[in-house]
Amino acid sequence: MITLAVDCMGGDHGPRVTLEACEKFLATHADAQLLLVGKSEVLAPWASRPRVTVIEASEVVAMDDPVEVALRKKKDSSMRVAIQQVKDGKADVAVSAGNTGALMAIARYLLKTIEGIDRPAIASQMPQEKGGATTVLDLGANVDCQPEHLLQFAVMGAALVSALQPGGPEPSVGLLNIGEEAIKGNETIKRTAELLRSAGQAGALNFYGNVEGNDIYKGTVDIVVCDGFVGNVALKASEGVAGMIVGGLKHEFKRNIFTKMAAIVAYPVLKALMARMDHRRYNGAALLGLRGLVFKSHGSADARAYEHALNRAYDAARNQLLDKVRGRIVAAAPLLAAATTTASAAEALL
Repeated sequence: MITLAVDCMGGDHGPRVTLEACEKFLATHADAQLLLVGKSEVLAPWASRPRVTVIEASEVVAMDDPVEVALRKKKDSSMRVAIQQVKDGKADVAVSAGNTGALMAIARYLLKTIEGIDRPAIASQMPQEKGGATTVLDLGANVDCQPEHLLQFAVMGAALVSALQPGGPEPSVGLLNIGEEAIKGNETIKRTAELLRSAGQAGALNFYGNVEGNDIYKGTVDIVVCDGFVGNVALKASEGVAGMIVGGLKHEFKRNIFTKMAAIVAYPVLKALMARMDHRRYNGAALLGLRGLVFKSHGSADARAYEHALNRAYDAARNQLLDKVRGRIVAAAPLLAAATTTASAAEALL
């Protein structure tokens, strides 16, 4: 039985969305049970349901709460109590749609990082033209990274994809750059490429090489590694472009009677395209590098999107993502240690 601890109060919509998603999730996962965390008056109707346990939390982390408030003052928040269930071994994974900064800070404080990992990273999927998805990390947890951090992200990303796609080939890893050539990029990127190339030669990674932004959507590689600043800009830009295309299509098809008739004829194709580009299908970002599993849903997610986040969290726990991350870190330990030593020596010379 896989146990998920759900922060029912988090996100822009709170229980109205999270509880509907939980109901649909339970209907399709007979081997899962939920720990619903939140205010007792909201969750009371769920107390008698099978495979559901209600855990009371008297506080809620607001989307605009500073990290210090969430971490130090709201110690009985639904977010913190949900993550505490993972720490105590009562849940396999925690899911929240709450404040990203607060979630990362609380998760890192309670669960700590895995040995060999300096910084946790946020990893999520982005759609690509082959019909699948490209995993991108980091998406905002670390805006300034050193080469050894990016190597750690690559190792964790490979473990994530392997866990969510069991039985598949070794996932390929690309380093996001301004060009494919080895001479492109700043010194950090060049040093990172050298580390990833060494990891590939040692068999710790399937390193493809440098990739550009458009390769994310081409499906050139399974995993794209970058720092959190670049990753977050790429994510938000992609969301903006997708929204502009959808909005533009709707506007043009509504212009007059002829365009409306054309929309009716094109409806099957448009419906398939919208489904393929629907960002809700890719909801659910993993916080990698912690000694416990935590998944982040988009704050504005509706019930369908939140259900996808629950599905991804369930798949990660069922396929033992945490053990896979630890295993890959152990396998890559000599490379990670060498990278850290090199970085420390370089800092000492400055």
